[in-house]
Amino acid sequence: MKLQTTIISIVVILTSIAVKAQNYELGKVTVAELEEKVHPKDTAAAAAILFKRGKTFFTYSSERGFTANNVYEFRIKIYKTEGLSWANQKVSYYVGYENLGDDSVKFSNAVTYNLENGTIIKTKLDSEGHFKNKINKYWNQETITLPNVKAGSVIEFKYILRSENIVRLPDFDFQYDIPVNFFEYKTEIPEFFLYKTLLIGSTKIHTSAELVDSRQVYASGYKEINSLYTFQGIPALRNEKFVDNIENYRGSIQNELERKRFPDMPVVDYTNTWEGVATTIYKNKDFGEELKLKDYFLNDLKALLQNVDSHEERLNVIFKFVQNKMNWNKEKGYYVDKGVKKAYETKTGNVAEINFILIAMLKNAGINADPVLVSTLENGTPVFPNRTVFNYVIAEAEIGGKKILLDATNKLTAPNVLPLNLLNWKGRLIKEDGSSEEVEMITSVLSKDNYNLTAVINPALKKIEGQLRIKRSDYSAFNFREINSGKSEDSYLEKLENDLNKSEVEEYTIENKKEDLSKPVIENFSFTLNSPYDIINGKIYLRPLLFYTDTTNPFVQEQRQASIYFGYPHQYVYNISFEMPEGYVVESLPKPKRISLENKEASFLMNAASNENKIMIQVIKEINKPIFAAEDYEMLKEFFQKIIVSQNEKIVLKKI
Repeated sequence: MKLQTTIISIVVILTSIAVKAQNYELGKVTVAELEEKVHPKDTAAAAAILFKRGKTFFTYSSERGFTANNVYEFRIKIYKTEGLSWANQKVSYYVGYENLGDDSVKFSNAVTYNLENGTIIKTKLDSEGHFKNKINKYWNQETITLPNVKAGSVIEFKYILRSENIVRLPDFDFQYDIPVNFFEYKTEIPEFFLYKTLLIGSTKIHTSAELVDSRQVYASGYKEINSLYTFQGIPALRNEKFVDNIENYRGSIQNELERKRFPDMPVVDYTNTWEGVATTIYKNKDFGEELKLKDYFLNDLKALLQNVDSHEERLNVIFKFVQNKMNWNKEKGYYVDKGVKKAYETKTGNVAEINFILIAMLKNAGINADPVLVSTLENGTPVFPNRTVFNYVIAEAEIGGKKILLDATNKLTAPNVLPLNLLNWKGRLIKEDGSSEEVEMITSVLSKDNYNLTAVINPALKKIEGQLRIKRSDYSAFNFREINSGKSEDSYLEKLENDLNKSEVEEYTIENKKEDLSKPVIENFSFTLNSPYDIINGKIYLRPLLFYTDTTNPFVQEQRQASIYFGYPHQYVYNISFEMPEGYVVESLPKPKRISLENKEASFLMNAASNENKIMIQVIKEINKPIFAAEDYEMLKEFFQKIIVSQNEKIVLKKI
C-alpha cells in the first residue's frame, strides 16, 4: 500500500496555503437550499452535508488545568428517504479516566427546516428527541433525533465535546458516505503544546497557520498556534469491493500531542518508539506477569508431550490442545481480564488469555515463543508507535529459524493461517527485555484452488454430465471452513447447486472440513448441468469454463479512492476435459491467452487443445499481490475485463 497517498504528516506551525474563511452560520437556511431536489454534483446522493464547521480551543482553570473544547456545527440537506437516518445523531464520549474528569457532550441549535407553500417552517428539537445512554463502564453516548424530517428537509445542529484528555484530540472527519459541500476546521492551541497533525485521505485540503497572542489568562504574554483547514466539494466515500477498512481512507484531520513545554519546567516528550511501547506494555501486570505463570497447566503439558520429541510435533500438539480446550468470549485486546489461571479453569477467555496460555505452554515445551501485537482490519492500520493502535495479540513461535504465527482463539485456524481480519499491514513482536520487531501480517504464501473437471457433452439431452474435484489450501481452505462451518450438508449442497448454474449434484464427499485443519479441503462430486450451451444451425457453442466463467467485472466504478485489498495471494487452476459427442468435430477453440501485470503481480493464462474426441482446457489465474494502490485501479479493471473476454470465447463443435 502506498501510504504516501493515504497519510500525510505535517507540522501545524508551518503555513501552506492561506484560505479565506467563508461565512457559514447556523440559522441562515435559504429557500434555494430547501428547494434543491438533487445534489448538483452527485445526483445519487441521499443527503449532503452543506457545511461542517469545527473549532478546537483550550480553556484553563487552576483546579482542572487545560481543557480541550471541541465545537461542531452541521447543516445537512435530505434529498431522499434513504437519507432520513441523518436525523439521528450520536456522539460517544469517554468516562473511564482514572485521573481526569469525564468527557462531556452537549447538543444545541438543533432545528429542522421545511418549505411549506413557499414559507420556511422551523421545528426545534424538544426534550423527547434527546437521549443519553451508557454504552459500558468507559463510554457514554448522547443522541438526538431531529423532528419532522422528510425528503426535502434541511437540518442543523451543534454540539460541544469537552475533554481534559489533551493527548489525542478528537478526529475531525471531513468525508462521509454523502458529499460534503464545504468544511472548515480551526484549532487554537497554546504554544505549550506541540501536536503532530495527520491528514488522512487523498484530498489535498487547504491549510494555514499563524502565531498569535492568546486571549486566555494563564501566564503573561503566551501565544497560540492558530490553524485553519478548509476545502470545498468533498466527494462521498463509497464502500467499494475489495476494501480492507473504508475508515482507513476517510478524509480526516488527527492531532496527537508530541511535546509539552511549559516555561521553567522540563520538556515532556510524548513521542513514542516501538521499544517504548513494548516496554510499557510488558510492565503492565495484566500482560508480562500473566505470561510468566505456568503452574496451572504443567500437569496437562507433561501428559501432552509424552513420546513427542520434535519441536514441530510439540508445537502442533500444544496448539491443537489450546485451540480445542479454550473458548473465545469474543473480547479482543492485549491485556487479560480475569487472568490466565481463571480462564484455563473455566475454559473461556479473551484473546490475550487464550494466546498467553499458548505462548506459556510453548515456552515451557522448549519452543521460543513471544506475543505479537496486532491491529484487526476493523481497527485500522498501525503506522505510528502507540499502544492504542493495537487491539489483538497472537503468538509467534520460532523453530529452526522458521517463524510461525499462531492464533488459538479461532477453532478453524492452523499454524501460519490466521483469521482473515488479522491480515492487516504490520504487527509488532515484543519481548520481555523491551526489544521489538516488525512482523509482516500479510502472508506471501500462495493459497490455491484447484478445479479438476471431466465431463461428457450430450447434445441429444442438451446436458453435460461430469465429475468435479475441488482442492483448496491454506487461506482458501480456512475461508471455506469459516463460511460453511455452521451449515448443514443439505443447505450447503443447495447453495452449491445454485452456484453451479443450478446443476444437480450427487455423490458428494468432503475431506478435512474439520479433521486436519493444516491440510487442504477436498470436495468430490458428480454433476449434471442442463442446457449448458447453445445449438445454432446444428453447431454447439460452449463456454470453456462452464459455471466458472467470469461474466461481470468486479470493478465498475469510474474512480477508486481506496486501495484494492485481496487479503492474500491466490491462485486458481482449472483443468477441464470434455468428451465430445459422436458425430461432432472441433470447428474452433478459444485462442491461447496470456495476460500479465508488471512484475507478475497478477496473471492469467488460458490454453485449449483437442485430441481425438477430447478437448482439454487449462486456465491459471493468479493474484500475487495482496494489496494494490488506488492508482492501480484502472490497470486492474482492464486486467479483469480482458479475462472476461478470454473466458467467454466459445468452443464451437460442428457435425461431421
